[in-house]
Amino acid sequence: MNTPLLYRLLGTDPAAGPAELLHRARACRHLPHLVLSALERDGVRMGGPARAELGRARDRVDRYARLACDLARSTGVRAIGGLPLAGYYPAGLLRPLEALDLVAPDEAALWQAVIRLVTDHPVEHIDVSLLGERPHHTAVTLHWPAQDPLVDPWYRVRLSTAALPGDGRTVPVRPYLVADDHVECLITLAEARLGGPALPPGPLALLDVAALTGRPFEAAEAAAVLAAYRLAPEAAGLLDHAAEHVPLGPLTAVRAALAPHLAAEHRRRGGAPPGARRAGTRHGSLLRRTVIRHTWGEARLLTPSPSTSLLLTPVADYLLTPVRGADAEPATRTAALDALHSWDTLC
Repeated sequence: MNTPLLYRLLGTDPAAGPAELLHRARACRHLPHLVLSALERDGVRMGGPARAELGRARDRVDRYARLACDLARSTGVRAIGGLPLAGYYPAGLLRPLEALDLVAPDEAALWQAVIRLVTDHPVEHIDVSLLGERPHHTAVTLHWPAQDPLVDPWYRVRLSTAALPGDGRTVPVRPYLVADDHVECLITLAEARLGGPALPPGPLALLDVAALTGRPFEAAEAAAVLAAYRLAPEAAGLLDHAAEHVPLGPLTAVRAALAPHLAAEHRRRGGAPPGARRAGTRHGSLLRRTVIRHTWGEARLLTPSPSTSLLLTPVADYLLTPVRGADAEPATRTAALDALHSWDTLC
């Protein structure tokens, strides 16, 4: 992975120089930091503001790495996606991290990690969702401001009891990732393409694939794992696009080994009943932040009426809605608060 690859992926003529490369990169979130790190590695002269921006970006990634290590030791959650992928980038090249993604072995471990984050950091927003119904999986995203929130993006940590959420219809939730680390990274890249618009992968996804080409993949085994996770079509499409830009190395054999799995997965998805209902995802609308309930191992789901579901967690209480960010009717919100107050009097 080198700077000429960045010029190709960003559609920039190398003759235009590093300033134009950086200008193109600024159209993609966080990609400027990767470009700045590549230019620094190449010895390109840069001024104080650029060096400061790159330094803050490196500090951000380092902070995420320390958080992941600390939470892994104390709660058993582990990083997936972006942070492990960053470990496969060449020395000195900064893989940007929009968020830190963590998967918890169970709900108790998830809330232990959330409590630790709320205790140790100035968390301002906590978003909660329930995936599926019986059994459901819990997803929590915590946000807190960067040192300079006017310039830098807020810190964002996403935790879930489900490693792979699926598409809510034909590809189910898959709670666990069990494979070699680099195979898991390929799985998460394929999962990111599930259920979205059929657009070519962006430059960062292609750079991620390029980073993985240096790993030793056992082709038949990797393809079988991707198929077992219901991701053969997404992985094949990702590798086909990547092959137009980078040599795939050992991933060429993985792409070939995926071919026999594609028809079976397409048939399986096509066998879903027409108009099959998506498994319900319920999003939390904050009712109140609470004093941390250290004795709670799990959240509590209350249904005071058929139309009202409340989720009481160790850090906050929520009204569950089918749409993220939806504003509940005033009467519904009042009824939810009344139900909380009634619950308080009984505890």
